[in-house]
Amino acid sequence: MFNLTETAGPSREWPFFRHLVLVVLFAWIIMSFSFCSSSSKKVPPPVKDSIHIMLPPPATISPFELTNLKTACESWFDAVLDKGGFNGTVLIAKGGNIVFEKSKGMGHVGATDTITATTPFHIASVSKTITAMAVLKLWQDGKLNIDDELNKYFPTFNYPGVTIRSLLNHRSGLPNYLYFMEDMGWDTKQYIKNQNVLDYLVIFKDKLDVGAPDRRFNYCNTNYALLALLIEKISGTTFPQFIQKAFFTPLNMSHSFVFTHEDSAKINPSYDWRGQMIPLNYLDLVYGDKNIFTTAEDLLIWDRALRSNALFNEQTLAQAYTPYSNEKPGMRNYGLGWRMNIYPNGKKMIYHNGWWHGYNASFIRLIDEDATIIVMGNRYTRAVYKSKLLCPVFGAHYVTGDEEEGESVKADSTAATAAPAKSKKPSRRKGKRAR
Repeated sequence: MFNLTETAGPSREWPFFRHLVLVVLFAWIIMSFSFCSSSSKKVPPPVKDSIHIMLPPPATISPFELTNLKTACESWFDAVLDKGGFNGTVLIAKGGNIVFEKSKGMGHVGATDTITATTPFHIASVSKTITAMAVLKLWQDGKLNIDDELNKYFPTFNYPGVTIRSLLNHRSGLPNYLYFMEDMGWDTKQYIKNQNVLDYLVIFKDKLDVGAPDRRFNYCNTNYALLALLIEKISGTTFPQFIQKAFFTPLNMSHSFVFTHEDSAKINPSYDWRGQMIPLNYLDLVYGDKNIFTTAEDLLIWDRALRSNALFNEQTLAQAYTPYSNEKPGMRNYGLGWRMNIYPNGKKMIYHNGWWHGYNASFIRLIDEDATIIVMGNRYTRAVYKSKLLCPVFGAHYVTGDEEEGESVKADSTAATAAPAKSKKPSRRKGKRAR
């Protein structure tokens, strides 16, 4: 046995040597413990690149062009939105570069919660653009055929000839649930759900004013309430969950969500043009046709995603932007979830407006110029729909004509207080929607 006391050298060196051995031994024990402890933890898997990372980077824009665009946008904001009682956010971008962004007002009128770039707003019928693209994503992935009749997926739906495509392009001939649910006896003290809309169509078919499918364009919110049900049927999850998983989460649209009753406490209310709050009513839990809350910056991300191959291929986008309402001559038309102006030179303005209670929004996309105009707010003003006046800044061919109002509002007492130009309550049947 090796005896440390018999090693060469004076015995007084032993204490030092012993201490050295102990220090080395102690260090080895600590390192071994640390290694064992760290190796026992589960190493997280590497984070995969998100779709957001694959979006196209902003295009190059010269300082001269940037200055000119910013000046034009500021002039428009001051002359149109600011004087129109605007309460919300506006964002204008060129090539993915934000050339102008401004927020104005408070989330709660009269309070101190200043609206910022991260304040989400209800975008009303602009939600249809996201619902439509969700359906087209399922089609692109081989989960459905847009020329299938809806009764293939809902056998009780007794409306032969109504296809998924005819729901997307508003040519189904179905009546608008905003009106017929109440007419057929719905208790307006109870919230309507999407399934209720389907059930009432089936039960009361003989009493409803139903048109022949694919005969003409008739803008109708029922179409998109049914499409949300279809998405749930195909995906096996709720519409809010599907949209979150398919679009909002991978695109890092972190301030976007589909409104449900559980979100009531976290949203800003809407107001009429006078600044009077408009309460929720029995129509507020139907989604697909509306009920998406988002920010202007999140909507710009959505725009960038649509301009890339991250989510959709060229064939799918071509379907979305094809005009389907050609029976009436003119430049205005509708694709699959998108309104469009088609100009003699072949240019297209792809857009959608929205109006629900006091919320209104405009989302305009000039594909060839790679320009985006986004306006949203929670105090109703028609000035929002004058966003088209900015389009000629990006191309002289974008003659706008008369501004269109939004869609999806029910002309009840709320709508009667929404437009200062009208002092008389409008007909409930005519409603208020874009032409």
